[in-house]
Amino acid sequence: MARRIDYYDDPNAPKANSLVPSVNVIVTDDAGRILMIRRTDNGNWAVPGGAIDLGESVAQAAIRETLEETGITCEITGLVGIYSDPRHVIHYTSNDEVRQEFSIVLTASLSSGEPTPSDESWEVAWCDPESLGTLQMDRSMKIRIQRFISGISNPMIT
Repeated sequence: MARRIDYYDDPNAPKANSLVPSVNVIVTDDAGRILMIRRTDNGNWAVPGGAIDLGESVAQAAIRETLEETGITCEITGLVGIYSDPRHVIHYTSNDEVRQEFSIVLTASLSSGEPTPSDESWEVAWCDPESLGTLQMDRSMKIRIQRFISGISNPMIT
């Protein structure tokens, strides 16, 4: 099984050999819950997201990735930040790619759909922000979600 291993500020991390623009989406519903997935490649919880394909905009990629991973259609509403910290690398064991983090994190609201797992998500759930601390997730994901929950209006740029 292909795996994803995240390293943050780890002297034993492999050296990055690629940089792929990606997008993550913090989707909320009318009750203020956040849409979360449990990833199939590492078992951790995260917000939906993935690589931006050639020929699509950041917003188009965000909407596509959210629908593919969760069954939810969303409308983009804002920007949490741009995360490109070279201390965060992601190792994909299927092809030995080691990506330097480059993620644009957007906010979105629920348009339609029901949470539905996919090939990339074992579970999809609406979670109360207060309960997110109990979920297993990578440090970088916690940082992004916490920035959103804190309500800071200026986007984070790292």
